[in-house]
Amino acid sequence: MQGPRLILASASPRRQSLLRDAGFVFDIHPADLDEASFAADGMAPSELAKRLALAKAEAVASKFPDAVVLGADTIVAFGEQILGKPRDAQHAYEMLSLLSGTTHLVITGVAVVHPSARFSATIRNLSAVRMKPLTLHDIENYIATGQWRDKAGGYGIQDTDPFIIRMAGSHTNIVGLPMTATRNLLATAGITTDKASSSHS
Repeated sequence: MQGPRLILASASPRRQSLLRDAGFVFDIHPADLDEASFAADGMAPSELAKRLALAKAEAVASKFPDAVVLGADTIVAFGEQILGKPRDAQHAYEMLSLLSGTTHLVITGVAVVHPSARFSATIRNLSAVRMKPLTLHDIENYIATGQWRDKAGGYGIQDTDPFIIRMAGSHTNIVGLPMTATRNLLATAGITTDKASSSHS
């Protein structure tokens, strides 16, 4: 590993796994943000994902100015309706009922901040996902697994049965961190890894 210290401003085990699989070495310091206050501003889904990612990165970077801080935020957009993480099982049920049989967007904002180098950059990545029509039984069985917790839109594409028929765009973006774009963004901030790029994008 070369370059300055890397910090991931996220508690997401999926993002941590993607970064480790790509060969990155990093510390974890989740940002403590009131994400609901951002959503209340009425921003478009893509803008919200970028704004939240940057806010997370900046919040942690303020404590570690000599480090490169990576922040990310994933949201599901059904038209202009933004679906974040479910509050509870009922909320997850409502989200899956809404997405059943539809095509929706998964948007991840990624921000990299390095205060001492006066570096700050933010991108966003979009993937389209087609979900099969779900029966009441399908949704109830999935809710019972608890896999919906802490996942935008109430599901994860990596889950046992994510109900996905088709997708277009980055698979890792749907998981929570578009790795090709993230690798490139980190490289511009001086963070590289000797591990060869995997087939994940």
